[in-house]
Amino acid sequence: MDKFQKAWELENAVKLVDPQRDALYAYDDTEQKFINNEAPWKKDPHHFKNVRISAVALLKMVMHARSGGSIEVMGLMQGKISGDTFIVTDAFRLPVEGTETRVNASEQANEYIVQFLTSSRENGRAENAIGWYHSHPGYGCWLSGIDVDTQLTQQMYSDPFLAVVIDPDRTISAGKVEIGAFRTFPKDYQPIAISGGDGYQTIPLSKVEDFGAHASRYYSLEISHFKSTLDTHLLELLWNKYWVSTLSQSPLSTNREYGSKQMLDLGEKIRQAEKNVKAGSRGGSHRFNGQDTQLDKVIRDSNKIAGEEVTGLLASEFKAKLFNGVGASVAREEHNSKA
Repeated sequence: MDKFQKAWELENAVKLVDPQRDALYAYDDTEQKFINNEAPWKKDPHHFKNVRISAVALLKMVMHARSGGSIEVMGLMQGKISGDTFIVTDAFRLPVEGTETRVNASEQANEYIVQFLTSSRENGRAENAIGWYHSHPGYGCWLSGIDVDTQLTQQMYSDPFLAVVIDPDRTISAGKVEIGAFRTFPKDYQPIAISGGDGYQTIPLSKVEDFGAHASRYYSLEISHFKSTLDTHLLELLWNKYWVSTLSQSPLSTNREYGSKQMLDLGEKIRQAEKNVKAGSRGGSHRFNGQDTQLDKVIRDSNKIAGEEVTGLLASEFKAKLFNGVGASVAREEHNSKA
């Protein structure tokens, strides 16, 4: 099991910080108050560029997201600020009733947040709430219009604040945590267009309009992960629970509905791309400024789906070879020992 935990850490680039000082967990209240008073993010909307998430917080968020199934779930993150970086040391779930398309904090959730943070401080955990996370089951990591408004409100009244999105379905299919971190721009701010890269994501057709309509209202931050000697035991306890859940599930069967939706969505994208290619061929070139055409993106989508299906098939075959006949082998050994 240790090998699989190390493989998960390697896949998600979890790095060990200073084993002597565990510096990222050290919280200086005076330093944080000074940073909040200076508030450099108010002068530069692009001030924050990085997020460092502890392995414990990451595992908690992924387990919570997976527990919601097709329903969106929500929680808060605790941590601190260091320069242009959010450091997330812990996360906790909120008692929120979500739907398949949205999740919002209720009055009950707000009361729970106050009680939880008060209890944390009484027990020596002085870290502030520095962000919220929620799940997007099966449709990628980005901010919807509702998410943008929620994050904008938090940045107005609780800044510095961060938004994190996790896709549990794609996490199961890919075997690597599908996660994104975002900050919104002020209402009167016009972001400068940055060239390079097309911001490609596999977005279901039903979400494309919402995705495109608000994509210019926020930006993404670079995410990295860490662990330390302080959280090793807790990480092991969490991993035992995560490992059992992962081991008992097959990506193909657990994500059957997600896989079917992916294929249906891909089929519709192929039909639309075919129409556009035919229309473009009649009117001339269908390429524009060297950017990928719609058909090119469909090919990338199909390759991604095929890769995830192959990964799921290999996982199923591995588990079958590893565990099939285990019960019979144990019974034979017991019988031989009695004989």
